Amino acid sequence: MTRRKKIYEGKAKILYEGPEPGTLIQYFKDDATAFNAQKKAVLEGKGVINNRISEYIMTRLNAIGVQNHFIRRLNLREQLIKEVEIVPLEVVVRNIAAGSIATRLGLTEGQPLPRSIIEFYYKDDKLGDPMVSEEHITAFNWAATQEIDDMMAMALRVNDYLSGLFGGVGITLVDFKIEFGRVYEGDFSRIILADEISPDSCRLWDSTTNEKLDKDRFRRDLGNVIESYTEVARRLGIMKEMPTVIQGGVH
Repeated sequence: MTRRKKIYEGKAKILYEGPEPGTLIQYFKDDATAFNAQKKAVLEGKGVINNRISEYIMTRLNAIGVQNHFIRRLNLREQLIKEVEIVPLEVVVRNIAAGSIATRLGLTEGQPLPRSIIEFYYKDDKLGDPMVSEEHITAFNWAATQEIDDMMAMALRVNDYLSGLFGGVGITLVDFKIEFGRVYEGDFSRIILADEISPDSCRLWDSTTNEKLDKDRFRRDLGNVIESYTEVARRLGIMKEMPTVIQGGVH
């Protein structure tokens, strides 16, 4: 990988130039960060699990018509993706009160929301990814009105699909964050799903015990982060392809 040109490095992934035009290689790191990277650690095997879970979900979303940047997994830590122009927004879908919405609105964590709620956050680490409205998005030209509509429609489709997928294996989808990018075809562009979908970007609770199986285990010093991520992969039926080095210790 060192021979390939690095395009971008984020907190959890690195993007390298791809083998052909219009492609990139997305490398999943073991780095874990929280609270806008104020808390950091290296969790051995995290990148491997997230690569595999994200591949599994993106492949299935493609199959139901939710177009995304995933092309194929290359190895344990890398996948080939379409190059997109990232929309500078994080799109969060919430089903149950947890995290910032519970704090912000004085809700009890675990309280079901009246309906699924979509929130937009401006992607800027220096500003702490502030929450923004559709007015901000169109005024500052981060996305057009039609693009906002497309992102919201896709976000709800992803929510419906993932709620069923995880619900079927005894996991409650509390909320998740996704990102979108533009792909250009001549003078026209369209919005597709990008980034990743993994326990790093979703809140996932055991449906029976409400035990957290996601990044909150790292944020809140609950321990067993890798074991919980591995448990998600095991329930989705993708453990058989996971390296044995990270298969132990799930309770």
